[in-house]
Amino acid sequence: MDEMVVDAKDLRKIYKMGEMEVHALRGLDIQIRRGEVLSIMGPSGSGKSTLMNMLGCLDRPTSGEYHLDGESVAEMNDDQLADIRNRKVGFVFQSFNLLPRATAISNVELPLRYANMGGRERRERAIAALESVGLGDRVHHTPAELSGGQQQRVAIARALVNTPAIIMADEPTGNLDSTSGEEIMQLLLNLNQENRTTLIIVTHDPEVAELTNRVVMIRDGVVVEDRS
Repeated sequence: MDEMVVDAKDLRKIYKMGEMEVHALRGLDIQIRRGEVLSIMGPSGSGKSTLMNMLGCLDRPTSGEYHLDGESVAEMNDDQLADIRNRKVGFVFQSFNLLPRATAISNVELPLRYANMGGRERRERAIAALESVGLGDRVHHTPAELSGGQQQRVAIARALVNTPAIIMADEPTGNLDSTSGEEIMQLLLNLNQENRTTLIIVTHDPEVAELTNRVVMIRDGVVVEDRS
């Protein structure tokens, strides 16, 4: 359990907006062990979305070090970032981000297509991922034929299908009613228990944060509180 899957030191991110410089991250440090469940919280403009983009390899820091699952990420070019993102990161977004005309199984197969996996293995892994989130009987349904909670389950299956080092969930219950939201959180926590999947949840909801083992508070681009 002691293995660091996320090791980020002195992360800084500066955005240029015309003549202005916006310092979104100001020397932030964060370490996350394999199998941890933590939430990242902070007010609007605190830097939590920027941090999520860094940890999820959607963007690179202006300076600082970041190792994801032992690989140094901070200096990678766009192609290398895309590759490590596809291998090591599963994303779950508030808005589900599913392809509207594609079936559940096609949506879940997407990361495996990027990885050039063969058709039969891809299909088997996608079905197994959908079964693991309780949607084995919905593999051929499109998003329009599924409830919000079911769509989020498809998104979770897609995030899991590559057996990533981390799952980044950005307000995963934000578009769901409270019952569906509770079910989705329980599902994510169960998957963590079963697979030791490292789960990083960006949220503003204290009830969601309460369900995680560790809460990291960010303000003005640095960690101001880290409690377990």
